[in-house]
Amino acid sequence: MIRKCELGDSEAIFAIINDAAQAYKGIIPSDRWKEPYMTREKLLDEIKEGVEFWWYEKDGQLLGVMGLQRVDNVSLIRHAYVRTVNRNSGIGGKLLLHLKNLTNMPILIGTWAAAVWAIRFYEKFGFKVVSMDRKNILLKKYWNIPDRQVETSVVLAETV
Repeated sequence: MIRKCELGDSEAIFAIINDAAQAYKGIIPSDRWKEPYMTREKLLDEIKEGVEFWWYEKDGQLLGVMGLQRVDNVSLIRHAYVRTVNRNSGIGGKLLLHLKNLTNMPILIGTWAAAVWAIRFYEKFGFKVVSMDRKNILLKKYWNIPDRQVETSVVLAETV
């Protein structure tokens, strides 16, 4: 079952993000890695900035989360994570399709350039990596991230 998360769900969201983000350890630049990967404060800031989290639940267990944030004329897919033990079971795809159905605006996705598995996942759903020039423009316009993260990220957009 997919449902919208409430503010009271932030502790569960925090747990799943930090469990799943272990996949980035040793993959993304070491200066971008920290423990925990996302702090509670950062998570609450993201929610205040308009990221709506949705989760996939089965038998009362939270197995995956994904955020949707509307910024100007686009929707951003943010913070897509599936528990380590539940990866490759279709949960991410179900969440992505659900969020795609919630918006009629163009969708953009930012992820780490070194996270090849994440890029391949989004490509399976029709998203393509944009050019470096376009990426830099989009990340600076729609995301609030440090320059170093801009340098080490990619943006994917839906193909038309």
